[in-house]
Amino acid sequence: MALAVSDQEMPEGTVQNILDQESLKWVFVGGKGGVGKTTCSSILSILLARVRPSVLIISTDPAHNLSDAFQQRFTKAPTLVNGFTNLYAMEVDPSVENEDIPGVDGPDNFVSELANAIPGIDEAMSFAEMLKLVQTMDYSVIVFDTAPTGHTLRLLQFPSTLEKGLAKMMTLKNKFGGLLSQMTRLFGAEDEFGEDAILGRLEGMKDIIEQVNKQFKDPDLTTFICICIPEFLSLYETERLVQELTKFEIDTHNIIINQVIHDEEAVESKLLKARIRMQQKYVDQFYVLYDDFHITKLPLLPEEVCGVEALKSFSTHFLKAYEPSVARGSVEDLERRVNALKQELKDTEAELERARKGKQKV
Repeated sequence: MALAVSDQEMPEGTVQNILDQESLKWVFVGGKGGVGKTTCSSILSILLARVRPSVLIISTDPAHNLSDAFQQRFTKAPTLVNGFTNLYAMEVDPSVENEDIPGVDGPDNFVSELANAIPGIDEAMSFAEMLKLVQTMDYSVIVFDTAPTGHTLRLLQFPSTLEKGLAKMMTLKNKFGGLLSQMTRLFGAEDEFGEDAILGRLEGMKDIIEQVNKQFKDPDLTTFICICIPEFLSLYETERLVQELTKFEIDTHNIIINQVIHDEEAVESKLLKARIRMQQKYVDQFYVLYDDFHITKLPLLPEEVCGVEALKSFSTHFLKAYEPSVARGSVEDLERRVNALKQELKDTEAELERARKGKQKV
């Protein structure tokens, strides 16, 4: 009886809560490599486009599978997705060269040299510039299709990395400011690369980061959706990710379990039966560990989900719990299993007959 009560109290197993939260500005989608993050983030952006004025999906994974998912070429500039009027996509690489970061070139290359001296700050600065650009575009909601967990955690550390890096830069600037002034005067570039100009750039970058950091930690504006599959390593990665998100004070209350094999077919394969049992064990563990999360289960399909129409078709599973077409143990199910066994017997007999004929020829 207690189990029934807990089932009733569990959050709905869909992503409807994400669509209903109109205040959301940033939606991160992440998880272990190969679990279907791009497919899930693409479908999520399609669903959001139905209820929001404008949606931008950004891939920060260097592998960039977004173009494959939508079967359309995307670049680092927002591009309208075919078949939509309010859904845009772009693919960016957070690790860029210094020349791609505005304001770090010049005779002394002061900021660039400092950036190279602080691990991770070059990526963080390019990420800050991307966020600055995105904010000026005024999209209603932005979906991030992130790289595998390790890269994602580093991406989420960018705000604090930048804050620490810029503080170090300011210290160096205060320590060697006099020498820098003499050098810029010597090169005749005092106006553009003097202390005040560099100080202005650093302060401007710091303001952007503080603003973004504040938004990322606001559950009304930002949430993180964890994608996984029902296997041990994926469960472990998800737990690690949730703990790190909690440490960074980033809201997360949705988990999508992808590639679930449902026991609805006439499964006689020992391998499939073993996989179903294994998956169910880990699905149960997800429900125990994350009883206050919205957990959405997606079925494993015999084909890939590629192209806008396939993504739209599969999106129904994000809004409604998957239901087998025929209930296990029903008359229809038993009849289908009997027919499948008859067909298998027929095929095996035909194979045996061919083997006998072949043996006679020898």
